[in-house]
Order: sequence, then C-alpha cells, then structure tokens
Amino acid sequence: MKLAIHHGTTYRYADQVRASIQYLRLTPQDSPRQRVLDWALELPQSAHAQRDGHGNILHVLTLDEPHQAIVIKAHGHVEIDESCESESDPGSPLPYLCSTALTAADAALRTFARSVCGKSRDRAALIGLMERLYQHMPFTPGATRVETTAAQAFALGAGVCQDHTHVFLACVRSLGIPARYVSGYLCAAGSDQLVSHAWAEAWLEGAWYSFDVTNQLARPERHLKLAVGLDYLDACPVRGMCRGGGQEQMHAQLQVVPQQQEQAQEQ
Repeated sequence: MKLAIHHGTTYRYADQVRASIQYLRLTPQDSPRQRVLDWALELPQSAHAQRDGHGNILHVLTLDEPHQAIVIKAHGHVEIDESCESESDPGSPLPYLCSTALTAADAALRTFARSVCGKSRDRAALIGLMERLYQHMPFTPGATRVETTAAQAFALGAGVCQDHTHVFLACVRSLGIPARYVSGYLCAAGSDQLVSHAWAEAWLEGAWYSFDVTNQLARPERHLKLAVGLDYLDACPVRGMCRGGGQEQMHAQLQVVPQQQEQAQEQ
C-alpha cells in the first residue's frame, strides 16, 4: 500500500512570542515494514537535524525573532508492507523495561496484568491483555489530558490512544517484557483519511510486535511509524516551548490518499 501524506500544523498566539524552540519527530524511517519513497518538511527556517536517544530523526527548530504564528508542514510518500507482522532492531530492548512518570504501574495495573496473562508471556497473552484493557477503558475523547498518567486513566476507565498505549506499556513492563510507545499515522479502514495515532510495541521472540489497543489491532497493516520512546513525551511529533505568546491556538490538517489517486488528481 502506497500512501501520500500531507500534514500541516499551525500554532497561533494571542501575543507576540519573543523566542521559541520546537522539537519535531515528523520524519519516518525505512524499516522492514515501511519504505520512505520521498519526504520533506516545510518550516519557517532551517532546523538542525540529529538522532535522539531512541534513534528517531529529530529536527530542532529555533526561532529567535518575534513571531505570532508557526506553520509546520510534512509531506511525502511511504509504501507499507501490509503482510509484515514484526520488526527487528539491532539495539537492545532492555531500556524499554524502564517506567516513566506517565507509565508507572501501580498495584491495580500490576494485578490486572497478572490476572489476564497469568504466567504466559507470549503474543497471544498480550493480545488478550489488549482486548481486556479496551473493555475496561473504552475510547472516550475528552476524558483525559496530555499529562494524565497510566494509573489515572486506568482508574478512570476511559481514555484515548495515548492513554491506551501508556496503560498497555505499564502492564507489559510489569510482566518483565520490554515495550515502547509509537507515534505515527493510521490510515482509517474503508476511507482515505489519515489520523495522528499512538500504539505500542512489545519485544517478543527477538522482534518488536505491534499492539494497537484503540483499534484492537495486533498487526500494523495500516500504520505508518514516525517515532518511538518510553512514553508520549519521547515520541510525540511536535513538542516545544516559547517565551511569551500568551494563549496558544493549534490547528492541524492531515490528509492521505493512495498514491495512484494523487497522481490521477494531478493529471
């Protein structure tokens, strides 16, 4: 499946921003499951490109001049191998046993994970955990905030993809299995719509396997990966800070069409 992606994000501020810095993880990489045909960022000015501690491509955009808006665009074409179920990685999975403030497992999460998985630590057990987790906390927009922790979302019994992923990570790590947060795009089934999304990967039998709690998918056939990390803060596509500016408004546009359809529209 070849996808044409167009992603734009605009930040507007009530007052003038004196200076700002944005950390952008908006560039996908080649892997056994996805092949980047072409990709480009359009930014207010050039950004410094580097690798972060998780191997993601990170662009650091620094704006020293006063401004009241920031426009960030990413676009390109990526081919997805829908039959690929797992991905290898030369790096050690052991760092992904670590918990963070957002993914720490409390007694309730540890008990839940053990009650569902018992002594099993295989893919079937984690698929069962994914299913039971969604039954406990269905997708509920507006129920949580960016800073909501896994323990808080689980106790609330509701959340969005970020919360589902954090809770799954907390449970899986409590079982002694390395697991990491993934940010990227999901091509919605039966449509040409692409949405920003988050899911988890767990290290099993020498490879990373995907678990999308929100959509109850254990094979990433419609997922385009941007970045990985211990939690949302490590892998979110755009994260920044500014001096001044007052109230911020963010507007995002995200669209995908099959590459053949895009070519037909251009003719």
